[in-house]
Amino acid sequence: MVGPQYDLVGNPLGAVRATFERTAAAAASESGGADPVAAFRGKDWGAGDLFRSFLFEQDGLGKVPVLDASNLGLIKPNTLVRYRGMVQDMLGNEYYIGAFKDGSTWRTNKYTDFSPFSMPHPCDSHLWERHLFHCVPAPGQNSWTLESSPGPDVRRMPNCLAPELREKRKRDGDDDAMDVSENGHGESSFCKKPKEGDVHVSSSSTEVAGTVPEMNGGDHHIPGSSFSCLVKIYDMPESQVKLNDVIEFIGVYTFDPELAAPSDNPDDIMLDLMEDVTVQLPPSKVPRLHCLVWRKLSSHDFISRPVVEPSPSLLKGIRQSLLSHLTLVLGNDELAAQCLLLHLLSRLRNRVDVVTVGRLSLNFAGFNKESASIFGNQLYSLIQKLVPYSQAIPLSIDYLNSATLQPRKDNKSGRLVTGVLQLPQGTHLTFDETLLQTGSLTSKGVENTMLLKNLMESQKVDYDFEYYKLEMAADVQLLTLSEGKSNILPSDLVVPFRPSSVPTVNAGAEETESWRWYLATVRSLPQSTEPETYQMIQDEMVSAMRDDRSLGCSELSRWLTMAQIMASSFGEKSLSLEHWHMVKELERLRKQRMQ
Repeated sequence: MVGPQYDLVGNPLGAVRATFERTAAAAASESGGADPVAAFRGKDWGAGDLFRSFLFEQDGLGKVPVLDASNLGLIKPNTLVRYRGMVQDMLGNEYYIGAFKDGSTWRTNKYTDFSPFSMPHPCDSHLWERHLFHCVPAPGQNSWTLESSPGPDVRRMPNCLAPELREKRKRDGDDDAMDVSENGHGESSFCKKPKEGDVHVSSSSTEVAGTVPEMNGGDHHIPGSSFSCLVKIYDMPESQVKLNDVIEFIGVYTFDPELAAPSDNPDDIMLDLMEDVTVQLPPSKVPRLHCLVWRKLSSHDFISRPVVEPSPSLLKGIRQSLLSHLTLVLGNDELAAQCLLLHLLSRLRNRVDVVTVGRLSLNFAGFNKESASIFGNQLYSLIQKLVPYSQAIPLSIDYLNSATLQPRKDNKSGRLVTGVLQLPQGTHLTFDETLLQTGSLTSKGVENTMLLKNLMESQKVDYDFEYYKLEMAADVQLLTLSEGKSNILPSDLVVPFRPSSVPTVNAGAEETESWRWYLATVRSLPQSTEPETYQMIQDEMVSAMRDDRSLGCSELSRWLTMAQIMASSFGEKSLSLEHWHMVKELERLRKQRMQ
């Protein structure tokens, strides 16, 4: 283990090098003169375990500052940081000099862009590789998710504060007003309230908007408009990280203006081996993060509710509370609320050829501009508070003709240019079709319409790679508000909206948190059907098709999907006839309205 002289947050590279040199020296004594670091290629020599123990066993995660646009100018380079983002582009692998021999000592360049030591030429060295990912804040991420994992105030951490800002604090006399105590592990504790004169982010820093687009907002997916980060991952098998994954990266933050321009040093081997991504992603705008630990994030990672056993009795109580609130928001339309609950609990379970199992897109018909401005905004405001990612899209002729929905590959730069439909899994999209008026669609408008229809029907998005299209799997919840049944976006379930009152309801913070936990928990429950139950349901389906020749396989499949979600909504993992009959009753009431 590394001694207490190493500050794992303020000086992570010190701990990395110490573990490496110690392990390399031990390996050299055991190998009897053979190459001691050859076995380190693509493997961890103990540094990763050291940081994982600090972060997750010693409660060190809360001591690591969060890297975002608001504090980019505050954090000292080579500091340990956390960054949460979506993988927007996969930039391949980069080769670098991972280890070299300096006299009799082996040294490492891992987790850095440049060698911290002068590399003798020639010297014994090893060529290693790392994976490059361009990451951005998850599109449509709602503000409440940012509260789930707050970091410490960088301005209260001298060991992580940029040198020029530390000097400013000294000049302002802040050090005299701060009570700093060192413990045996090189960590600092601070007892001081913010006051005027403290360090602030410069006016040139970009602030991340804390709000989400309103119902009639514009296209917020302009490439390069949001804070991004170039993440470098080590010792990772291929395909563990996928495009559009949302991940928390913990690693060494680096910022070096020298990377923005080619080096004048012809002997700089490290720079020669680096991929030429710096042309499109200069470090003066895009920070680097050398990842030590990473983990994929699910909906549960954004919820602060204590871990409890999801018993059916507990889930039933929360279900009733949420359903009652949905009914009030929808103007006491109980049928619409029941269908909306099933919609919010749906997710893509499986793909069988071209059939997607588990999806349940919803179309509320009977809206106009006035009701959309009342019920639509109330509904979308609630959805924002319940799910991690959501967006509202104004489906007008102008929007369809001008929006960049499709991600495309720029073969000149080798970069993937984002589009509105490049989304993290589990995103909720609300389409306001009441804005649609008579007009003509351009070729781009037609293409955008087809993209949305394909997403609705197959949960796939075509990415444009110039010479060919590549279908990318998606898992997106889709809700459409329209005057009549939408012809542009053919939803799985069409429900005429019949409100009887205007909503004026607000939920408490604790209640809202319980609903988030309920939705995340129920969506993750496994689903099954006993053979006897499945046979009885199948017999009822055959009887229903005999009585109504208009019924098709797709509609019966939707009934089964709704019944499985209905069972899950009560905390049950197996479908019963009771839940099947509840869905059949919903269908009867829905069809009455459709007439």
